[in-house]
Amino acid sequence: MFIVSHRSIFFALTGLLIAASLACVAIFGLRFGTDFTGGTLVQASYPAGRPDAKALSEQLDAAGFKGYSLREANTNDYILRSGAISTAQRASLGTTLSVGSSTANIAVLTEVGPTIGTELRNKALVSIVVVLLCILLFIAFAFRKVSRPVSSWVYGLIALVTLLHDVVVPTGFFALLGHFTGAQVDTLFVTAILTVLGFSVHDTIVVFDRVRENLRRNHESGRKEDFAITAGHALGQTFIRSLNTSLTVVITLTALYVLGPVSTKDFALTLLVGIVAGTYSSIFLATPLLVTVAKRQEGK
Repeated sequence: MFIVSHRSIFFALTGLLIAASLACVAIFGLRFGTDFTGGTLVQASYPAGRPDAKALSEQLDAAGFKGYSLREANTNDYILRSGAISTAQRASLGTTLSVGSSTANIAVLTEVGPTIGTELRNKALVSIVVVLLCILLFIAFAFRKVSRPVSSWVYGLIALVTLLHDVVVPTGFFALLGHFTGAQVDTLFVTAILTVLGFSVHDTIVVFDRVRENLRRNHESGRKEDFAITAGHALGQTFIRSLNTSLTVVITLTALYVLGPVSTKDFALTLLVGIVAGTYSSIFLATPLLVTVAKRQEGK
């Protein structure tokens, strides 16, 4: 009952999180990767050991590369992401990436045109919107027999609000990460966001389903109970389960981030932030919003 009774505190905290996330996006912006903007991705392998990143960056600057990002991968690899490169730059790529005795072997060279990048970006946005819409319709259908004190559509709309929170927070975090580390938004980021949406809505539905079950029991027993109490009981009955489920996922993602390859670190970190945000919204935002809507309808 503590969460429901003090819901204004959590609403204020949620507002601060969303405001901070939107501010990060507005101030720092998102660094879209070659998947979405078009450009070149190169993975260079160094059998004799990779050179110093600063020395390699100097050679890339001298060769005319602009707005690129250079990141370590595996044991002796570098991954280079840049805009479109000229024919001359492509021909001398092996020489440009070789520093002293560290000779580069081009293991991967992928070029994405701007048209394909724009198409991928549009499809990524459409996929997120379609997923949110399908979740809204599914919850409204699943709770179609619940009409009091709030309709099934309210359950769906509140779930949608919490999911928007779960998209905004990791996006804002990624904007901050991109500013300080050069992390770029790519298809892995979209995959992480879609995964977070699925995990978060699962937690939210578990709580909502317990609310529905408690309402049914109250109706069958003829017991009249304030909706806030009913929702508070449902939250208490699922609280430990939600925390335990999220904690196991957080431990797994932390291990992936710490021990996994460099190429998956941003993906793991996005998932980690998203799962934490999703757990918070499922517990501290969804049910309190449901109670607030019910109170306003009772007032009317």
